[in-house]
Amino acid sequence: MKRYITLFITLIVSIPAMAQQMDHMQHDTTKKAPPHDHAKMMAEMKQDTMQHSMRMNSQFSLDLPMNRDGSGTSWVPDETPMYMYMVHGKKWMHMFHGSFFARYNKQDLFNQGTRGNSQFDAPNWLMYMAQRKVGSNGLFAINTMFSLDPFTVGAGGYPLLYQTGESYKGRKLVDYQHPHDLFAELSVAYTQRVAKNTDISLSVGMPGEPALGPPVFMHRLSAMNNPDAPLSHHYADATHITFGTATLGFRYKNVKLEGSVFTGREPDEYRYDFDKPKFDSYSVRLSVNPSKEWALQVSNGWLKSPEEAEPTDNVNRFTASAIHTKMLGENSYVATTLVYGQNHHHGKTQPAVLLENSLQLNKTAIYGRYEYVQKDAGELDLETLFPADPNFSINALTLGTNRILTTVKQTNLTAGIQATYNASPKALRPLYGTAPIGFQVYLRITPSIMKMGGSKKTMDHNMMNM
Repeated sequence: MKRYITLFITLIVSIPAMAQQMDHMQHDTTKKAPPHDHAKMMAEMKQDTMQHSMRMNSQFSLDLPMNRDGSGTSWVPDETPMYMYMVHGKKWMHMFHGSFFARYNKQDLFNQGTRGNSQFDAPNWLMYMAQRKVGSNGLFAINTMFSLDPFTVGAGGYPLLYQTGESYKGRKLVDYQHPHDLFAELSVAYTQRVAKNTDISLSVGMPGEPALGPPVFMHRLSAMNNPDAPLSHHYADATHITFGTATLGFRYKNVKLEGSVFTGREPDEYRYDFDKPKFDSYSVRLSVNPSKEWALQVSNGWLKSPEEAEPTDNVNRFTASAIHTKMLGENSYVATTLVYGQNHHHGKTQPAVLLENSLQLNKTAIYGRYEYVQKDAGELDLETLFPADPNFSINALTLGTNRILTTVKQTNLTAGIQATYNASPKALRPLYGTAPIGFQVYLRITPSIMKMGGSKKTMDHNMMNM
């Protein structure tokens, strides 16, 4: 045990009661509904009106629901429930979102190889967002994200077999996931509705997230129960913390085309400062939401010198993803994400495939993640053992479950356990073992699902008890 971590997070927010106005309905004067049908109709009308008045719009469009907002300017399905606190003001709407894990993590549980390690740590992040209308067709938004990983995880990150990306003390980080920066996002955005179902938006961040890849893993509903970053993180969504980015987007109905200019270099090992913006890299992304349950995207990025340990290595990154979310009840759903990502650099194309799923059944969740990733000897920092720099095919399967122990002031305390089966390539078995197992047990604190409907009595009770 390297250290004990105690972190108490208390968020007290209140949502003012919202005035309700029933829509005027035209009645057929020649017919009258039976009394019981009339009462049912009035109850349904009241609930529909409540839901309409509580529906909040996206940060990037007055015509889209807030549920569609992913990380950065990306989209998730409209069916996605929101885990957050919200405060309504006269002009501004304020939102708070976050996740805090306290866990024990042991990689290579049965000590098959020499690359595993164990650690008590606390991966975490916290977001504050705000938005307001500007005139009748404008929308201004502020997004911030912070992480205490540098303090609660450590500057060298947390153990994770076969993970690669970024560097520490002059060496590549291998079998470790790097911590996220204290300042993970500070961005502003303005959107103008130029015609019916048509928006133009501009987002700038220092740091921020360019239009490249799917929503980052911690903002995907299918991944929210898993404390670990995917092994394919640096093949798909690693640009979510970029020091210097600007994104221009054009939306028509459920299709959005975006382009970004940003800094290609990933954050350095000094996690508390601001890296120098260079705006030397570019990306384009096409997003399509064909229905309320689906979100699709395809994107390509041209990254200049993303890795500090390999400053002459530029990367062409291609990604494609499909996200599906289906609500099964007020507190239950199934969420699935499929991601393909690839990096083309130093004459090689290295693919990665990720499939993750989370089944939430009221208080109990069952979740999993499968990954196939190709990494070469250089990325695994094994060039001295393998001078020819061959590619290695890595397979990893994670299964986990957790349960909400209690909910206090719309905040969930959840306990969980998970294990990862890593299928080692034959050439790497002397180092890693044939199938090293990663094991974790954790407690997690998050906001509960924000209720958007229900009776006025129930809603008033929820607001008073926040």
